[in-house]
Amino acid sequence: MNIFEELESNIRNYCRTFPDVFQSAKGSKLYSTTGKSYIDFFSGSGALNYGHNNENIKSRLIEYLEKDGIIHSLDMYTVAKEKFLQAFRSIILDKKEYPYKIQFCGPTGTNAVEAAIKLARKVTKRTGIFAFMGGYHGMSLGSLSVTSNHYHRQAAGVPLNNVTFFPYPGDNYKIDSINYIEQVLIDDHSGIEKPAAIIVETIQAEGGINIAPIEWLQALSNLCEEHDILLICDDIQVGCGRTGTFFSFEDAGIIPDLVVISKSISGYGMPMSILLMKKQHDIWSPGEHNGTFRGNQLAIVGATAALEQWEEIKFNNEIESKSTLVQSILVRDISSLDFNIKIRGKGLIWGIDFSQIPSKDIARKVRDRCFINGLIVECVGRQDNVIKILPPLNIETELLSKGCEVLKESVHEVLMKAPS
Repeated sequence: MNIFEELESNIRNYCRTFPDVFQSAKGSKLYSTTGKSYIDFFSGSGALNYGHNNENIKSRLIEYLEKDGIIHSLDMYTVAKEKFLQAFRSIILDKKEYPYKIQFCGPTGTNAVEAAIKLARKVTKRTGIFAFMGGYHGMSLGSLSVTSNHYHRQAAGVPLNNVTFFPYPGDNYKIDSINYIEQVLIDDHSGIEKPAAIIVETIQAEGGINIAPIEWLQALSNLCEEHDILLICDDIQVGCGRTGTFFSFEDAGIIPDLVVISKSISGYGMPMSILLMKKQHDIWSPGEHNGTFRGNQLAIVGATAALEQWEEIKFNNEIESKSTLVQSILVRDISSLDFNIKIRGKGLIWGIDFSQIPSKDIARKVRDRCFINGLIVECVGRQDNVIKILPPLNIETELLSKGCEVLKESVHEVLMKAPS
C-alpha cells in the first residue's frame, strides 16, 4: 500500500483511472516518475486551455512573485485586479459589446454557480430554477440541485428542491423542449411555477458532448426574455475559447443575463471563478455573497496574461484549423471502424460516442488502453459511454495528430477484442 492509499480518502477518483505518479508537465505533455510521458487530451477537465506551464503566463507570475505582489486581498482594490478588469473590458467585453459587470467569486466554478442562482432569485423574487437533463454544474448543494447525475445527487444526503428538469436537445426523449417549457409556463394547470432562471450549457461536456443547436439557443433566449426569466449560461468548461470563441454562446448571437466562468479563466490552472451579470441585475448588497479566496491575486495575474492571447488573430485561427483536423481524423479514421460510433464536437471539445455498440464498457476500455499507450482522455456521458477529447488550445499540430493516432489505435485494439 502506498502513502496515497494509506492516508488519502476514498473520495479520490482520477488517480484510479490514471494510476501513475506525475512529477512535471509542459505544454500538452505530462511526465511521470517512471520517465513515461503522456499526451494530454484531458487538460485538467478544461482548466488548462493554454497548456501546462505556459511560458508567457509563467513569466508574469514569477515576475509578480519576485516583486512581492499582493497574494491574498479578499475583495480589496489591487493593481493586479485593476489590470485584469481593464484587460477583460478592452479585449472581451467592449469588442463584443457585452453589457456585463464582473463579480469575483470563490475559487471554484460551483461557487460562481451558487452566486448566479442566488442572484437570479434575488432579482426575480422567485425560487424555482429550470435545468436540463444531462447537465452538470457543480457539487455544492445549490449547484448540485441543477445537476442531473443521480450518482452525484444521491451524495447530497438531503432533498434537492426547487428545480425542474427538461430534456436537452438531441437526447433520447425526442421532445421539443422549448415548446414544452412554453406550454408549462402558459398552462395555468401545469403545476409548475415560473422560475427565477433557466441554467444551460451550450455544450454539455460531462453530459456526453451534447451540443445545443444555434436555433435552439436563440429560441431559449427569446423564451426567457418573453417570460421575464433570467438566462444563466454555464461556460465553466466550454468557455475561455474551448469552442473556438471566447464565450461558447457567441455563434448564437445571444446575450445571457448571467454567465459563469471558471476553470481556464486563470490561464494557469489556478483556482478562480467569476460571474458576469447584466448591469441592471447587479443588486447585491455589500458582502451578501462572498468568499475568503475571491481575491486570489496570482490567478488574476495569470488571467490577465491569458486574455492577451485573444488579441492575436493567429491564436483564434489556429483553434479553427486544429478543430478541422480533429474532426477529419475522428470521422475518417475512427467512426469508420464501426458504423455505430457517433462523433460530436466543436472547436477543441470532441466526443466519441460508443453507446450504440452492443458490447459493454467500450469507452472505459478505450480510455484505459489510451493511458497504456501514452494518451490521457476521459469518459463522460450516460454510463460513461463517451470519450471526451479536450487537448490544450495551443497544442502543436504534430502532437495533436500523434494523439489522435494513439486514440485511433486504441479504439481499434479494443474493438478487435470486443465480442461481436
